[in-house]
Amino acid sequence: MGEPTRLPMSRDEVDRTLAHLRDERERIGSSLLELEANQGYQLLEGATPHGETRRVQSDVRSRVESLWTLFDLYRRAVAEAEEVRARPGRLGHWRLAELTRLLSGPSIELPAAEVPLERRALLHVPSGERLTLRAAVARMTALYEETVRAVGGLERVWSALLSRLAEIEAARRAATEALAALGGTDPELDRLGAGLDAVAAEVRGDPLALAPGGRPDTSRLDELRGGFADARRRLEAAALLRDGYAERVRGVARTLDRVREAEAEARRVRDSVTARIAGPVPPARPEASPALADRLAALDRDARSGGDWTERARRIDDLEHAADEALRAARDAVEVVRGLLERRDELRGRLDAYRVKAARLGLSEDEATTGLYEKARALLWTSPCDLREATVALSEYQRAVAAREKGADG
Repeated sequence: MGEPTRLPMSRDEVDRTLAHLRDERERIGSSLLELEANQGYQLLEGATPHGETRRVQSDVRSRVESLWTLFDLYRRAVAEAEEVRARPGRLGHWRLAELTRLLSGPSIELPAAEVPLERRALLHVPSGERLTLRAAVARMTALYEETVRAVGGLERVWSALLSRLAEIEAARRAATEALAALGGTDPELDRLGAGLDAVAAEVRGDPLALAPGGRPDTSRLDELRGGFADARRRLEAAALLRDGYAERVRGVARTLDRVREAEAEARRVRDSVTARIAGPVPPARPEASPALADRLAALDRDARSGGDWTERARRIDDLEHAADEALRAARDAVEVVRGLLERRDELRGRLDAYRVKAARLGLSEDEATTGLYEKARALLWTSPCDLREATVALSEYQRAVAAREKGADG
């Protein structure tokens, strides 16, 4: 059954429709040109991708080709209507009917290749599908929106990944420059470089593979950026070590001298305490200075023979830390052992203070109290001094004086 016969448009309807179509034609043309100038579209057109990105590229190219084909047919149909309207002479019924067919009827015939597969038959060559101007605009709108979504999504992914990739390549250059200043090779930097080359090829070849769900996954890139930053710091530290190596070694040597002095003092204090204090003394710590001196000598031998400055930087860092720890431990040992003498001196001071209090209370002639004092004094002034027994004797003397003091107050 054919389409229902449409009454011809009036002259005013024709002119209003043509004015609308001219404006629509300009806007569609501008939108298509802007699409092709879009950065994401340019990236896609200039790339030779693979995988999912290649599939998207193929779909976008197919849609854009269909868009331009439809737009060209649309422009021709509008131009034909303008030509009919511009003919000289009276705008009679026949011309109005022709304009009505062009403006509102199926005036656009698509090439047979544009007919969707599901509309084709096996044994005949399909004729072109016919569309009205309005249907052509609706189809162009759908194609354009699908293309913009695909290009926009790809542009967001690609821009994010390429931006991060540029940062990492800058970090790689900085690390490479640090290595060049230092000289030699660095296996870790080579490993990071190979990893970056592989990821960069994937970013440029199939960025959508790194964007599950449309969200860029930058975890591998972030890991590489951190690795290059660490490598640069390590190489720069090695260069600083090379330039200031002699002073660093002298610094370690000075620390070792202080360790030896502290360990010698610990021995002296321990000997003194052992002679003056009876009872257990904290065990002596093994002296660290000989082993540290050996490590420093080995490091110095390696430096004279050349070699890897990055490894040497790590070793001297470790040696500096170990020397500082040994100095702290030796000084702590001195303080711990010396604390026993300080404890004895504290007990002596407390005994003298209570003797003064006892004299003030008139206890100088009291045999019991005086006996307790003499016992505590003998323990505290005898070498070696038994601190435990002296503490007990002093406590007994303190309680006796305190009891008499309380009785006097009462």
